[in-house]
Amino acid sequence: MTGLSLDLRCQGNSDFALQLECSLPASGITAVYGPSGSGKSTLLDCIAGLRQPQADSVIRFNGETWLDREHALPSWQRRIGYVFQDARLFPHLNVQQNLDYAVARRSAPGSISLPQVIAWLELEALLPRASDTLSAGQKQRVAIGRALLSSPRLLLLDEPLANLDHAARQQCLRCLQRLATELQLPMLYVSHDIEEVSQLADHLLLLDRGRLLEQGPLLDLCSRLDTRLSHEEQAAAILTAQVTRHDSAFNLTELAVDGHTLLVNHLPDAPGQSRRVRIPARDVSICRERPRDSSILNILPVTLCEIEHTEGARLLLRLSLGSQFLLARITRKSAVELRLQVGDPIYAQIKSAALLMEVTDLA
Repeated sequence: MTGLSLDLRCQGNSDFALQLECSLPASGITAVYGPSGSGKSTLLDCIAGLRQPQADSVIRFNGETWLDREHALPSWQRRIGYVFQDARLFPHLNVQQNLDYAVARRSAPGSISLPQVIAWLELEALLPRASDTLSAGQKQRVAIGRALLSSPRLLLLDEPLANLDHAARQQCLRCLQRLATELQLPMLYVSHDIEEVSQLADHLLLLDRGRLLEQGPLLDLCSRLDTRLSHEEQAAAILTAQVTRHDSAFNLTELAVDGHTLLVNHLPDAPGQSRRVRIPARDVSICRERPRDSSILNILPVTLCEIEHTEGARLLLRLSLGSQFLLARITRKSAVELRLQVGDPIYAQIKSAALLMEVTDLA
């Protein structure tokens, strides 16, 4: 069996206890998402062997037992790279020496070379710098590089961008996306920021108070009505799109989504490149007829496939757009007055969206 198999019980402070049983993919980025105190860091510490769960717990990775009733494999034998919120670089070593240390100490031959890591994480100019002269974002990129050079089979990242400003966060996110493309290395990425998770994750693990609420592919969970994600204020569907052409006359870019066109502010991407598009539910409105005169250019024909049942003032709609889905948050009064029924062909007016990696308003 490949992937990470977990059956964990770990007692924390006070009345907190982590208790979950699940299997995670052997590739890609799995985001561990939830509010503070939900057990995200405790989970990573158990996997890394830094925290001892209860005796009946089991951890297996790609068919190898790391923990069960009989034995616990030491942390260093698990070959895990761990990146923390604080970079934890060696202060007496410069960047080059921090990276060299990881190469010298790895317990198995590495398939990732030092020149590759330097290029992927944009570290060339930082190599002679002392660690204490680096910005927070620079330190995190070096910490990620050091973890990769330890020849890990699994990379754990515990809110590595939590203390960074917007520019540094975006640079680190670009580097992590590059790593996900270049490497066949499974990663567990802890965050309480769903927009950050949306830019990176393939798979999502939702935790709350030490319990597993949901798990599954990110794009699927973000577009369902029955998850906690859809009831957060920042609920949004995530679509995959492809750049088709640029409209230089109006400084716009056309994206194709299941045979439909989205217009966005100009992107530097070449035609054929894929992008994720995050469309907040609060920025999607519904109409029966296609408006003839509107400043909103992105008005797409959709099918109403699910209506949330609620007595509240607002409700959610799930809308199919080809094989993908949008969410729309409207008032219950509007749903009644429009006489909305499952199966109705309607139009979705999309007011804004975030193009991942960049925040870009739709035209």
